Amino acid sequence: MAAVPAETMAVLPGAYGGDPPTPYTEDVPESLRRATSRMQFPPSYIVVGFYRLVTDRNLYVPAWQKCKHGFMRGATVAIVWAVGTFKIQRKFVEVFLIKSPRVTGLSQNAILGIPMPFDLPTYATLFFLSSQVSAVIYFFLSRNIRIARERAYDQTIASRGKGSDWWRPYVEEWDNPPRVKHGRWGLGALMSGPVARIVTSLLMIPLHAIPFAGIVLAAWFRALGTARYLHLPYFKAKRMTPDQIATFIEERKWDYRSFGFAAALAERLPVVGLVFSISNRIGAAMWAHDLEKRQHYVAAVKAGLAPGAGPKPKLD
Repeated sequence: MAAVPAETMAVLPGAYGGDPPTPYTEDVPESLRRATSRMQFPPSYIVVGFYRLVTDRNLYVPAWQKCKHGFMRGATVAIVWAVGTFKIQRKFVEVFLIKSPRVTGLSQNAILGIPMPFDLPTYATLFFLSSQVSAVIYFFLSRNIRIARERAYDQTIASRGKGSDWWRPYVEEWDNPPRVKHGRWGLGALMSGPVARIVTSLLMIPLHAIPFAGIVLAAWFRALGTARYLHLPYFKAKRMTPDQIATFIEERKWDYRSFGFAAALAERLPVVGLVFSISNRIGAAMWAHDLEKRQHYVAAVKAGLAPGAGPKPKLD
């Protein structure tokens, strides 16, 4: 079989490294330049979403009002649990997890040769407890925080002054889009649901003894599924078909991976991850708004209506 020329391989949508600029990202109108700049690094929406949540009263006041009672109850139970079981859990860590320091590169006072402010069993126990504290608080918050997330997304879109008619049907941006079939039970779909939380938590237990190793790996496995889940309202607003969604994500797979990794990593941080689970919806809404602005521009260019753009010539 003949090898594919490098020039052909480079223009594949969604390719990572060395690919040309995504269509319609150069020579864009002034109104689209800031959005185009933000879309060059999708994880930035995670930071911007968090900043907006903690600084915008229209976002943080409704979220706190919805969650404060459940949070206070959950925090009280979690603190009692942590104080009452600390010694028992530390003994469990010493007996069952800290068994082979020569094999794992761990010791009682250092991790991979890096000195620790306290011994390894204490660190691992605190890490386990922080995850348990988050789980207990989430148990008391589960219903209300889900409502707070949905409202945060909707309020972010509403703050842009856009109605339901602003979201237009999907417009293909590539001349030769990748051929992708929607798989309902694909790995990405499974890793975005509750099954993924259980499986990854069980698989990463041994790695919790190494600082942040379990969190980082779990976030990577859930990256694409998390990003897809966060943009479900966007796909619904555009009335996209499953195949269109699959193609749209494939064309931007490294954008979605990086965004989803940052989102999943932030949400897995103990306790503060609950805040990120709300602010990530804000970041996802802001990214969706920018993506839709580019979709409008692409549609205008293809119709010959964009400033300075004429209809594409027909080839004989």
